[in-house]
Amino acid sequence: MTNDQIENFLLQKKLDKSPVQINFKTRNSIVGIFIQTADYGELKTKNLWRIVGESHIEEYKKSNDMNLARIFNGVEFTRLVYSNPAK
Repeated sequence: MTNDQIENFLLQKKLDKSPVQINFKTRNSIVGIFIQTADYGELKTKNLWRIVGESHIEEYKKSNDMNLARIFNGVEFTRLVYSNPAK
């Protein structure tokens, strides 16, 4: 996917709040939240995205520790779907 396609998808809901299922071309899908950090603009221009995986979302919401996130290349995304939060 292009960075414009991903950004338009993210604008539908609040960034950092809604879990998203991310499907990839060459790996298993994941659920996570896209986070906005100081380098968000720079990463976005390169189609790179910081994502906190589902297993770390609660910890991230408490600590805002960006080390819980991983950077993914948007070119590898095939589909984005808003996911219901895990209970």
